[in-house]
Amino acid sequence: MAAMVVLIVLGGLVWWFNKHPTADTSAKKTPDATKLISVDPKNIEDIRLAKAGADPIEITKLANSWTIVKPSAMPADSDAIDMLTGSLASLNADRLIDEHPSDLNAFGLTTPSEEIDVTMKGGKTTKLLLGGDTPSATGTYAKLESDPKVYTVPTYTKTSFDKTVNDLRDKRLLTFNQDKLTSVAVTGKGQSIEFGKNAQGDWQITKPKPARADSLQVDDLIRKLKDAKMDLTSANADTKDAATQFASGEKMGTASTTDNTGTQTVEIHKGKDNGYYAKSTAVAGIYKVAGDLGESLGKTADDYRNKKLFDFGFNDPTKLDLNGTAYQKAGDKWKSGATEYEAGTIQTVIDKLRDLSATKFSDKMSGTQILSVGITSGDNHRNEKVTINKDGDVYDAQREGEPAVYVIDAKAMDDLEKAISGIRKQSPAPPKKK
Repeated sequence: MAAMVVLIVLGGLVWWFNKHPTADTSAKKTPDATKLISVDPKNIEDIRLAKAGADPIEITKLANSWTIVKPSAMPADSDAIDMLTGSLASLNADRLIDEHPSDLNAFGLTTPSEEIDVTMKGGKTTKLLLGGDTPSATGTYAKLESDPKVYTVPTYTKTSFDKTVNDLRDKRLLTFNQDKLTSVAVTGKGQSIEFGKNAQGDWQITKPKPARADSLQVDDLIRKLKDAKMDLTSANADTKDAATQFASGEKMGTASTTDNTGTQTVEIHKGKDNGYYAKSTAVAGIYKVAGDLGESLGKTADDYRNKKLFDFGFNDPTKLDLNGTAYQKAGDKWKSGATEYEAGTIQTVIDKLRDLSATKFSDKMSGTQILSVGITSGDNHRNEKVTINKDGDVYDAQREGEPAVYVIDAKAMDDLEKAISGIRKQSPAPPKKK
């Protein structure tokens, strides 16, 4: 029996080791990809791209912004440079081809097709040489100037460094800082419109006469000005032709932006080829641009006006005054004095007020006053007061402290009046059964 017990124990151990084999520590690990370049992109100070048959391009970081210094000085596109430094920060080789090559010419590295020089803080420079493609055209031969080893890198690596000045230059026609923008002016079709910010930081029309501005419309204009770029594709890169089209074309208008650094202006002409061409004070030359910028300069002041009668938008009002009757919100309850009202009926009125918009604008109020409205809303307790008059079937409205008169749709006013008449007191809760 003792022998049988020993046999069972040994059998169990054999079974367990078969289920949990010991790792083979002598097996070789798969080697990590060889890093040709591994640096912090924030510490790159200078990049030089030299391609056979073309002038070298040199980009330098000055005060945390990139500038093209060769072949001619011009601002660089920060997004394009970020992609370039990202490619350089961690560059891996596919395979090691030869540790001590006797003839670099076999790899196209005697006269490299491209040379990329990366200079870091402190002045250390790494030179990457790219040669010919592999026979299968899936890789490109590469080496560091300071290292005899020849590697292959993916073919897209060569493409990522095969850049022209036009690929890397800042193509914006206006280089303003949107966060620091204080005013915008547009002149088109004989009308000049200027925008400025009020104390709350909202855009307002300041010329031809003060008026509330539709922030979405102004933001769209600013976006188009910010995105206005030179069209430098091969079909439109002829600057002489662009200058000719600009000189002989119809002037569509101008746009100016003012930020903490000053004012920049762009002028748009429509050429005889129906293309749009621009000249900017922020950059030398005349360039073809997308047509939506030229078309946006044709808007009138009324196109940019805020047609909404109230500004509270999606903020929840905390106080509502209707013809002198004040309703105050506390928690989820609405009260006027000690009387509680059904919150849903108050909310219906607020929704109808929120939707009121001008169908057009008038120079003066007409008719007799039928309603005065006061609304307090938002964390800053913004107070808005509006007076509404009726003259026949016409409803005019005016915000306190503003000269503009809003002509309101009769159907919208009818809906509002029905909502106001529908305000109901809260029914008392039924008594609890004993």
